[in-house]
Amino acid sequence: MTHPPARNSTRRVLIASMAGTTIEFFDFYIYATAAVLVFPTLFFPSSDPTSATLQSLATFALAFFARPVGSAIFGHFGDRIGRKATLVASLMTMGVSTVLVGLLPTYATIGVAAPLLLALCRLGQGLGLGGEWGGAVLLATENAPPGKRAWYGMFPQLGAPVGFLLSSGSFLLLAHYLTEAQFFAWGWRLPFIASAVLVGIGLWVRLRIEETPEFRKTLDADARVRLPLAHVVTRHPRALITGTFAAVATFVLFYLMTVFTLSWGTSRLGYSREAFLVMQMIGVLFFAFTIPLSAVMADRWGRRRVLVLASAAIALFGLAFAPLFAAASPVATVAFLALGLALMGFTYGPLGAALAELFPTPVRYTGASLTFNLAGILGASLAPYAATWLASRYGLGSVGLYLAAAAAVSLVAFLATRRLAAE
Repeated sequence: MTHPPARNSTRRVLIASMAGTTIEFFDFYIYATAAVLVFPTLFFPSSDPTSATLQSLATFALAFFARPVGSAIFGHFGDRIGRKATLVASLMTMGVSTVLVGLLPTYATIGVAAPLLLALCRLGQGLGLGGEWGGAVLLATENAPPGKRAWYGMFPQLGAPVGFLLSSGSFLLLAHYLTEAQFFAWGWRLPFIASAVLVGIGLWVRLRIEETPEFRKTLDADARVRLPLAHVVTRHPRALITGTFAAVATFVLFYLMTVFTLSWGTSRLGYSREAFLVMQMIGVLFFAFTIPLSAVMADRWGRRRVLVLASAAIALFGLAFAPLFAAASPVATVAFLALGLALMGFTYGPLGAALAELFPTPVRYTGASLTFNLAGILGASLAPYAATWLASRYGLGSVGLYLAAAAAVSLVAFLATRRLAAE
């Protein structure tokens, strides 16, 4: 007697897709925050603070170069074996790497081996996240009813602001309850080690879900591709290229509004670490609000139209970047962060469904993950580093032009993407 395949409940699917990315982005952001606040002092001692910060941000960039490798590895198994098992493996890879960062000895203890081990852990984070995002988006969108793909696909995207709030909140609590000496001696390690609890919760949720209906159809039709990566590169090069460039502005904007602004605001504009983290958290609330709003708009008016308008708005914001940020009053800075992160939500909300739709089911895990993470290399890996370099030499106006140029690239890519559905 043949039993019908078990179906996932809507609540379980959305919680599993959002929970995993929340944990992944929490892990990622605590590293980003520490790369600005902690690592330059403890892992990259230098007489020049700017040089130490740039070295620290260089390790931050490493993960973005590891992410496409993670996309290829986890994408292969996600398209060959299934979404569920691969998502569990990617979460474990990211989680173990993050916990190890919190256990590393510093430069004062083991010398140059400390930054090398830090870089190795950062590569592990990148590999895990390279397989995480695409699988989480597919878990949501491949369980979505007709006309609701953008809405379902935005739940993994909500993990980004939630993870950011958790990470910033963690450092804010540490700053409140610990002295500066305690924070640098051992306090900064606590968020990294505590992520083990979140990973355990995430694994429990993901082990309780079933395979997606669309992948089961691929299995039933014996339509799996032997080498998904080669198939994407040779059969879907236009989707790969346009999808990659389309997502560039999303990455540039986000890492300028989080990592770069935190570094610049606390070093050049005179804000305390605690004050600026609070302002960023207020801005991230706008990010969280516009993600579901943009998803509703995308399901109603189309993904491409919403993403084109968002890219144009980001370009205009880039031209106003310097005067808005340089105002350096708390009210103006909060308004600047809120506006930039709200625009981030408008481009980020529909992006998951849009990139997934560019590829057919048998290679969708690989294709969506690869486009997203190649865009990460182009848009995010060097964004904090490049922005710090530009601002130090040419002023904040050059950072705004950098953002506007990235938005123009994405705008052209979205305009070139005539069809945001592969099937």
